[in-house]
Amino acid sequence: MTVTDDGRRGGSAADAFPTRTLPRPEVRDLPDAPKAYRRLIGPGIIAAGVGLSSGEFVLFPYIASQVGLVFVWAALVGLGTQYFINLEIERYTLATGETALTGFSRYWRHWGLVFALLAYFANLWPGWATSSATLASYVFGGKPTFIAIGMLVVIGLVLTLAPVVYVALERAQMLKVAAVILLFVIGAIVAVGASAWSDVPQIVTRADIPYEQLGFATLLGALAFAGAGGGQNLVQSNWIRDKGFGMGEFVPRLVSPVTGQPEATPSPGYIFEPTEQNLSRWKGWWKFANLEQLFTFVLITFLTIMFTSLLAYSTVYGRDDLANGIAFVRTEGEVLAERVGSWFKFFFWIVGSFSLFGAALGIVDYTSRLAADVIKTSYKRDANESKVYAGLVWGLVGIGIVVLAAGFDQPIVLLVIAAVVGGFMMFIYSGLLILINRKTLPAAIRVRGFRLGALVWAVLLFGTLSFLTFRDQLGKLFG
Repeated sequence: MTVTDDGRRGGSAADAFPTRTLPRPEVRDLPDAPKAYRRLIGPGIIAAGVGLSSGEFVLFPYIASQVGLVFVWAALVGLGTQYFINLEIERYTLATGETALTGFSRYWRHWGLVFALLAYFANLWPGWATSSATLASYVFGGKPTFIAIGMLVVIGLVLTLAPVVYVALERAQMLKVAAVILLFVIGAIVAVGASAWSDVPQIVTRADIPYEQLGFATLLGALAFAGAGGGQNLVQSNWIRDKGFGMGEFVPRLVSPVTGQPEATPSPGYIFEPTEQNLSRWKGWWKFANLEQLFTFVLITFLTIMFTSLLAYSTVYGRDDLANGIAFVRTEGEVLAERVGSWFKFFFWIVGSFSLFGAALGIVDYTSRLAADVIKTSYKRDANESKVYAGLVWGLVGIGIVVLAAGFDQPIVLLVIAAVVGGFMMFIYSGLLILINRKTLPAAIRVRGFRLGALVWAVLLFGTLSFLTFRDQLGKLFG
């Protein structure tokens, strides 16, 4: 019997994995690290595409319309925090082929179920589809409720008929990001005035926390949830696994139960021995993962927030009649029409509608992925995950249609749940990431140093956010 470099007895990296609830992982060599990055770029773009929703098109622009550019810096802080969270989620999956939820479930069987239920509660009301439909109605007319129901049906069809679900999602989000970039380029030329461009340095030189004007909870929420948030970060595991990152190469992808080709049943998970060759491959995978997240998720999201904030600042800064909701985007479009021409407001609304539709597509996908992964891993190991996923997709679509058909307009209970659940999830799983990436993985690839400090910061940030939001909502409910 040998002793490993982290003091464990037994000599195998698989010995550190708890096996009370899940089987021992299979030991395999890590696949070769990528030499050409282009083929593997995608998960970060999906994360950015799904995250580019009402926060980027409504919340940050609304803040800029009220107080200027002094709070845009917070987006970079929020994105920086999520950058490190995403990478620690990816660290576990790169090394094992298991999702982070599976890693949590090795320590307590029901962790995955807890997070899946929280994600469902947060997304029961189809807010992104309704917002997308509202913007579409500005352009084409019609009743937003009926448009939103049609969109939900389209989402269900896309996610269950695409031969490989990940490929369809990746293409949709890449098209969305391309549309947003096109809006950037045209808007920067024809809509943003010279005076607004000259004020861009205020992001740094006049950085502020304008809580007196807008309230602390609104500002902290914008900081914490810039880009993604809640369950979306967790599903980064599933997306990189379907793309074939690291040990994910050995795990089958989600396919359509109607049009997809059957794939082999995966093992519980994998781990590699920390040999010199495997650690060299690990360095290559880890470098790629860091670059992919930085230059897709972080860069695309920050540029989007900065541009939409600048556009709002350039057009409606100082107006006191703006709604803090989707109606704000209508007012902004009307002002853009006065400044640039009516064509630009329609272009602005169409891109916004498509962006929010893409967010709705991604949200239905990630919510269903989380739940399907949990059911397959912890409760029904003989189940067909693709069929479970398809059933969950249509279940969420069906619930959304019922909510819309019943005439509910953001029921207060769902609003409270949505406000609290995202930060609460991130508070818990940031701590659990420390557990699985410190205790389970081989010593040579464990989280340490400033990355460990970033996870501790995330625990403190989202714990504070959860407490403040919960207190604020209780105050509104009970006076």
